[in-house]
Amino acid sequence: MSTTPVSIKKAAAAALVAALGVTTLAACGTEDVREAAGKSGAPAPKTVTLVSHDSFNASKEVLAEFTKQTGFTVKVLKSGDAGEAVNKEILTKGSPQGDVFFGVDNTLLSRALDNGIFVPYAAKGLDRVPAAYQLDKEQRVTPVDSGDICVNYDKKYFADKKLAPPVTFDDLAKPAYKDLLVVENPERSSPGLGFLLGTAAKYGDEGWQDYWTKLKANGVKTVDSWELAYNQEFSGSAGGKQAKGDRPLVVSYASSPPVEVLYGEPQPKVAPTGVSTGTCFRQTEFAGLLNGAKNPEGGKALIDFLISKKFQEDMPLQMFVNPVAKDAALPELFTKHGVVVDKPETMAPEKIAEKRDPWIQQWSSLVLK
Repeated sequence: MSTTPVSIKKAAAAALVAALGVTTLAACGTEDVREAAGKSGAPAPKTVTLVSHDSFNASKEVLAEFTKQTGFTVKVLKSGDAGEAVNKEILTKGSPQGDVFFGVDNTLLSRALDNGIFVPYAAKGLDRVPAAYQLDKEQRVTPVDSGDICVNYDKKYFADKKLAPPVTFDDLAKPAYKDLLVVENPERSSPGLGFLLGTAAKYGDEGWQDYWTKLKANGVKTVDSWELAYNQEFSGSAGGKQAKGDRPLVVSYASSPPVEVLYGEPQPKVAPTGVSTGTCFRQTEFAGLLNGAKNPEGGKALIDFLISKKFQEDMPLQMFVNPVAKDAALPELFTKHGVVVDKPETMAPEKIAEKRDPWIQQWSSLVLK
């Protein structure tokens, strides 16, 4: 989602290897798309600029297909992690860096909408996207992908200890899991913020503080980024093994196990990590037409394409997130090694807008001091 993964990453290829973890591949550049789009000597297509967080990725073939269909070349401008990228667009409101912004998620959505960086646009094909993902009634943003922020566990550690891995939030505070969990700082990390919101959704406006008091007493460790947590501290990831990480529990994504399989050397038949499905918070990422876009026609065409079956089915192995379109199929890697989270915690964007900043301040005072 919105974290910049590491060198196993692309997990964000998102989680893309985003939030996940493996080196984000460079997006297809203008010359690449022109070459793929056609060698007939036709005039070069006009450019539409997509601004995104660093974890955006799409295959060259798919971007070339967009150019073939529309005549617009896609230029990708990566702008830091999700929070940083959104803040840059707020600062340049009215004179944006591009035409479309992709990567604002439901934890940051209110900040973007309140600052007016998007203009309404009803994307073609939106009827294929469930209403549960369409969080803005004014259609200033279009849902593109979803993922679940969840605790991941190192299967080998728990098998060796003959200890059942935790399943729920409550489990994480039990003595059996003392000094095993590493989380990210919600002030700096999208997964960290999602996990905090998940605990608030689970235990309520006041109860989440008591819960974090228990986690702190149970030895929870906090680091600044997903990359540090997953690829340095977590014993179950390829990066964590190399770094001799000693925490077998980490806040990551439900799509992290497929990443470990895809980038394993040699590639394992079974994912070495699992997901504690009772610790999840649903994250949805959106795209929007930027206020002041120089190429609004191209921007609208690109938003339409982002929810097309072609792009939606390319996305999972590029960014390790789930498509939102009902007709998009998941790749076998996801269906075989991923997990389905039936009842993730969720929270209304309006409540996130009201509570996010004070909760982060309270969390910092409670956990970091």
